[in-house]
Amino acid sequence: MNIKQILFRFSPYFGLLFVFLLFVIVCPPAFYSFFNIKTIFTQTVIVGIAAMGATMVIVSGGIDLSVGSQIALGTVVIAKILTMFSLDGEVSGSAAFFASLASILACMVCGIITSLVISKFNIVPFIVTLGMMQVARGVAKWLANEQTVASPTNPLTSMMLVEPESEWLVLGSSVWVMFILVALLSILLKYTILGRYIFAIGSNEHTARLCGINISKYKVLIYMISGVFTGIAAIMQFSNLTVGDPTAASGMELDIIAAVVIGGGSLSGGEGSALGSLIGALMMAVLRNGCNMLGVPNYVQEIIIGLIIVGAVLIDKLKHRLTPKVAV
Repeated sequence: MNIKQILFRFSPYFGLLFVFLLFVIVCPPAFYSFFNIKTIFTQTVIVGIAAMGATMVIVSGGIDLSVGSQIALGTVVIAKILTMFSLDGEVSGSAAFFASLASILACMVCGIITSLVISKFNIVPFIVTLGMMQVARGVAKWLANEQTVASPTNPLTSMMLVEPESEWLVLGSSVWVMFILVALLSILLKYTILGRYIFAIGSNEHTARLCGINISKYKVLIYMISGVFTGIAAIMQFSNLTVGDPTAASGMELDIIAAVVIGGGSLSGGEGSALGSLIGALMMAVLRNGCNMLGVPNYVQEIIIGLIIVGAVLIDKLKHRLTPKVAV
């Protein structure tokens, strides 16, 4: 591996380091305080967890534009179920657990329906997930009667706290959940048959089919597992908002896809990693946090992130020219 290949491979990590050091120089000392670093990690959680599922989809050569709408649907499902099990304005831990499972199940169903339409009717994922984006958002608004759904006091609201309830955890519980999910997905992608099949399908679907891989079956499995990650992200979004909001996470699907691309994932399929996607999400969180400290307007932040996304795609193209993909 020559120097150019090393630079291309580790470009997301160098990018994160460069952005962080830049803000250390230009921002007040509060930026690199331990509390603010914990805040940045917490701000990464929702996009970071959802990006784990998107990583699987993008590596397999697909795309999912409905993730933001699924997250909104998940928050509404949680709030509605918590309201049903409310007793004197409070709910038990078991009810909160059941509501969380329902959120994950709702997002899984969205993923299964999407993948079945894609595989059975051979429709491009962009169109199908664009339709699911509208369907999921519409269902969320229907369930919520087009308004936010207030929820009773419940254990879920403490998950997105920057300071953990138990000091020995150091970081908030949501951050540890994100780290565990990154580790699990890394193992799945690198050391399991499913992981190898995901890369094979994304690299060359026709060749994977000739090798005996059941493409339809594994696409359903990929989108279903992606739905699990999205459902967990919805739980974190609910914890952050404390209400079910059918308008929540609007446009977040673009941040999620951007995290995967910035982290080294290729929109052409066949490339990507769980840790890279986390780095991408973390880079965007550092950018927003630093810009907010400097008083940079939101529209400038969006322009900067957009330029970074274009730069990440350009790096991907240059990397492919340097090491062309060979079908196996």
